[in-house]
Amino acid sequence: MAVFPWHSRNRNYRAELAACRLEAVPLDYGEYHPLKPITVTESKTKKVSRKGSTSSSSSSSSSSVVDPLSSVLDGTDPLSMFAANADPTAMAAATDGARKRRDRDDSAVVGADFEPWASKRGEILARYTTTEKLSINLFMGSEKGKAGTTSSAMSEKVRTRLEELDDFEEGSQKELLNLTQQDYVNRIEELNQSLKDAWASDQKVKALKIVIQCSKLLSDTSVIQFYPSKFVLITDILDTFGKLVYERIFSMCVDNRSVLPDHFSPENVNDTAKETCLNWFFKIASIRELIPRFYVEASILKCNKFLSKTGISECLPRLTFMIRGIGDPLVSVYARAYLCRALLTEMMERCKKLGNNALLLNSVMSAFRAEFIATRAMDFIGMIKECDESGFPKHLLFRSLGLNLALADPPENDRLQILNEAWKVITKLRNPQDYINCAEVWVEYTCKHFTKREVNTVLADAIKHMTPDRAFEDSYPQLQSIIKKVIAHFHDFSVLFSVEKFLPFLDMFQKESVRVDVCKRIMEAFIKHQQEPTKDPVILNALLHICKTMHDSVNALTLEDEKRTLAYLINGFIKMVSFGRDFEQQLSFYVESRSMFCNLEPVLVQLIHSVNRLAMETRKVMKGSHSRKTAAFVRACVAYCFITIPSLAGIFTRLNLYLHSGQVALANQCLSQADAFFKAAISLVPEVPKMINIDGKMRPAESFLLEFLCNFFSTLLIVPDHPEHGVLFLVRELLNVIQDYTWDDNSDDKVRIYTCVLHLLSAMSQETYLYHIDKVDSNDSLYGGDSKFLAENNKLCETVMAQILEHLKTLAKEEALKRQSLLGLSFFNSILAHGDLRNNKLNQLSVNLWHLAQRHGCADTRTMVKTLDYIKRRSKQPDMSHLTELALRLPLQTRT
Repeated sequence: MAVFPWHSRNRNYRAELAACRLEAVPLDYGEYHPLKPITVTESKTKKVSRKGSTSSSSSSSSSSVVDPLSSVLDGTDPLSMFAANADPTAMAAATDGARKRRDRDDSAVVGADFEPWASKRGEILARYTTTEKLSINLFMGSEKGKAGTTSSAMSEKVRTRLEELDDFEEGSQKELLNLTQQDYVNRIEELNQSLKDAWASDQKVKALKIVIQCSKLLSDTSVIQFYPSKFVLITDILDTFGKLVYERIFSMCVDNRSVLPDHFSPENVNDTAKETCLNWFFKIASIRELIPRFYVEASILKCNKFLSKTGISECLPRLTFMIRGIGDPLVSVYARAYLCRALLTEMMERCKKLGNNALLLNSVMSAFRAEFIATRAMDFIGMIKECDESGFPKHLLFRSLGLNLALADPPENDRLQILNEAWKVITKLRNPQDYINCAEVWVEYTCKHFTKREVNTVLADAIKHMTPDRAFEDSYPQLQSIIKKVIAHFHDFSVLFSVEKFLPFLDMFQKESVRVDVCKRIMEAFIKHQQEPTKDPVILNALLHICKTMHDSVNALTLEDEKRTLAYLINGFIKMVSFGRDFEQQLSFYVESRSMFCNLEPVLVQLIHSVNRLAMETRKVMKGSHSRKTAAFVRACVAYCFITIPSLAGIFTRLNLYLHSGQVALANQCLSQADAFFKAAISLVPEVPKMINIDGKMRPAESFLLEFLCNFFSTLLIVPDHPEHGVLFLVRELLNVIQDYTWDDNSDDKVRIYTCVLHLLSAMSQETYLYHIDKVDSNDSLYGGDSKFLAENNKLCETVMAQILEHLKTLAKEEALKRQSLLGLSFFNSILAHGDLRNNKLNQLSVNLWHLAQRHGCADTRTMVKTLDYIKRRSKQPDMSHLTELALRLPLQTRT
């Protein structure tokens, strides 16, 4: 191919930018705004009749915010309508009051903080299921038990009711077999409803029969995995029965003249109510079988309040002894659980009276909700102090108590006393393992409710107990847990590191892997919770020590993932250090950090970026006009980067940092330093290997090199020539390096780079460059469009064009025709964008490239059509009429 001269097209960047901008069209939204609430206009039409005319309509509209759901109801809420229609006099005020007081009594028994049974019920039913077939005995009913049965004598009435119970127990029932779990649940719910219906129809004996029948089902453990769910279902019926009986007796104590007080005593109960209450207990006592007799009596045990103040406490031992007669251990355990549920307060009182109740206390603290335990923490401490040490160690009881107090807060006035009482016991423990197991739990309580003084005391006591005989070596998990809890509650690290014994506590972690893990946890907490940059010397010294510990753990065997994690944490610390306007102190910190973290390349990279940012902040403060002092400081920053970059291993990391640091030096008017960075980058290009490791995979390096060089060319546009070197010396050096680099034969990246160089040289030939750096004179100012400079520029362009055309010539092979077509069209577009096509030779070259792109049918027809349309549109612009002739010389290939 012949040699073609290059002529750059003169560009007016401002005019081009203005032509590319979209036309600004003012929009008038009026009162509309997309974020304003929607206003619905409701129109109402009213029919108006007039004489001698057909009906007409008049409409009135009003703007209001209308709720579409409410509007459907036309203002009428069906639930509110029923409530409005209800007769308030039909409701018994005394019954409501009784129910409310009963609810208050129920909550007073265990406290409002006690977890209600209903919250556990659903969980148990969902967890304990079965696919096996179940069976149930259904009560078929007998008419003997109806309320209509009369007897003249009271003894006859009692005898009749006992016969009804006997009749039920002797077989008036039907067994249903092969029920699924859902069928079983449905049958139980039917029984529950039957109980309520019987009670409502005054068939009290029938209701009792249903309860007895259901209680018997708890003796069947044939499908053992379903037993917990069965227990829940049956005890629901028992609870319903107990409430009905209690409300019945309570209602008998209420008349028009008096109402029972909230905390009534048996003296307030009338004789009729007492007699009815005794009657219920006598009926239950006549039940022959143990299990139904126990459950039914336990369900109404609260009714003892109507008879005696100590009735419940007196019945508790008897019921407990009754459970011993149940042979099946599973049934026995669940019977005890139901008794505890029914008599929680009485169980606690009995627990206090027992001499050796440590095991029971521990079970209670492990099973009950933390809020329940925390509210009564002082009561539990009193019971723990009275326990016998030989049966169950007290420190385990305090540990269980501490676990609850870590989850729930005790009363504020008791917090210090609780800590003092607990720590008196903990600090006397001589066995280091027992001590640390207990102290680990109470550290969290101390951190939650007290200041650094109390935390420091606890840490000092831990050091005192764990240091002798290096006992800490056997308790690293517990010590780690203590550190984790401390940093979880102290988010102000100036306070944390002012705790005198915190760092000495860290010194107990002698094993390197454990020590590094603890340091990582501290740094993670710092990065997460430190919101503002800091220069606090206490924080800096402590964290530098911690980061140094992490850094020094790196060796030849350290995994890359571990290195990345450590570098991320150290970088997070470096980013959060700021000395404000004291830039010299900031640079000193970066110098010290470089010496401490030299084995982690990502940290060095972060330090270089931080120093570059420091130089730019200095420029910002000085508004681009450096004084002698700030100019020297900026040069010191540049020198820091220039010294540090060669110590990095990654080739592209070094290249990009050289370029970035050179840009910073140029922005701060450090021209000789900028030249040094760019020369270093150019000299490093030949060292780029063919393949590089990216995230553990080997990839070709040419694409990354192409990206870097394109960025580099953008910077070289504004770099002024050195007075002691030739014209465009940096561009010439870079072209020599590109020419000597060994490129892949199957790659076109070299031509793409030359195309980018052609774009750069075209931009350099313009009278005014596209962009500049403030207070830095680029070549457009230095040369002022000098003809010698432009001639040198054009010579370089011709050299680059010759290289591109030579490469296109080598692609005239059958297997490379597709590549030749794509590169030919790309070069055509470059000439179209940057070349002056009024030059005949350049015009002819573009026509040749167009034909080359279509010669072998490899061009994309759609792309060619769009390109030609673009040329025709541009030909209509001012000074672009020569493109009209060019368009006529560019035929589109047709396919037959």
